[in-house]
Amino acid sequence: MMARFSRAGAAMAGLALMAFAAGCGGEKKAAGPPPAVPVRAALTTREDVPFEWRGVGTVEAINAVSVKAQLGGELVRVHFREGDEVRKGDPLFTLDERPFQAALREAQAQLERDRALAENAAADARRYTELVAKDYVTRSDADERTSRAASQKATVQADEAAVERARLNLQYCRITAPMSGRTGSLMVKVGNIVKANDDKPMVVIQQIEPILVAFALPQQHLGQVRQRMQQAVMPAEASAPDDKTPAHPGKLVFIDNAVDTSTGTIALKAEFPNQDRALWPGEFVNVALTLGVDQGAVVAPSQAVQSSQAGDFVFVIKDDQTVDMRPVTVERTAGERAVIAKGLEPGERVVVDGQLRLAPGTRVEVLADQGKAAAAS
Repeated sequence: MMARFSRAGAAMAGLALMAFAAGCGGEKKAAGPPPAVPVRAALTTREDVPFEWRGVGTVEAINAVSVKAQLGGELVRVHFREGDEVRKGDPLFTLDERPFQAALREAQAQLERDRALAENAAADARRYTELVAKDYVTRSDADERTSRAASQKATVQADEAAVERARLNLQYCRITAPMSGRTGSLMVKVGNIVKANDDKPMVVIQQIEPILVAFALPQQHLGQVRQRMQQAVMPAEASAPDDKTPAHPGKLVFIDNAVDTSTGTIALKAEFPNQDRALWPGEFVNVALTLGVDQGAVVAPSQAVQSSQAGDFVFVIKDDQTVDMRPVTVERTAGERAVIAKGLEPGERVVVDGQLRLAPGTRVEVLADQGKAAAAS
């Protein structure tokens, strides 16, 4: 019994001695600094930032003409295809000319007959004037011959007008483009009888170059718009919603003369050169109107600005690669840029990605600078 206790006590004593020795022989290692947080950064800059209003507008043709016949007749020829570009004066339609050629010949024959009668009446008037001086005829006979000559002269003038009208009707059989533009759908086919001044046009021509975009501006911006238009040309931009190409530049050309009281907006129109035909009549487009420009504003990427209960702030990267939490005052945003009224200076590096793991004094590793920061680095 005593032997078993001695062996167990010796074993426990040995374990305790080994544990004490291990505790006394090991040394606790000091913890190293936390690893740097990877972030992306950009430089703040000083720029002239335009103040823009953005909305939706509708593209309108700057001019549109509904082509109609000025007289009735059979359509015998169409000189274009639907959707063709035409120039002013190009032939569009030809009506059957035969009835109007016959009318012209009839009017010309009537004119020749009445001219002969007028010459005879004038000769009679001259002869009776000489005879009345010799008392061979009465004054009333002479006056009658003079009146008849005047009447025949007026008849000749009416015949000349009829000839001119018949010649004009013959010209109306050849319908030409009243302006340059793009043709729409053909509303009448060859062989149909065309009515004069029909309610339905034969074709509609729209001028696409240049072109207009109409939109409604909230009335609170009207003062800025009127003031700027008096000083200089007011630039505007337009782009289709799904268009990835740069916006098309234009200028404001029209302000309506009254505010719509039901919506509190005023109608405006901007003109665009549209040489590439990117804007099409009836299309809905995004419109940007430059109301003013902030000269020399401090600009930072919008994604650098964070919000908290205390207000907006950014993380500024210092020279020792640690960050400082800087409160800022954002005057406004312009697309992906934020105009900073207070809190930043040009040339400071701000964090634009990776803010969630940051706190004041956190050491960072800048993966890449964005925008102008890359060039500056």
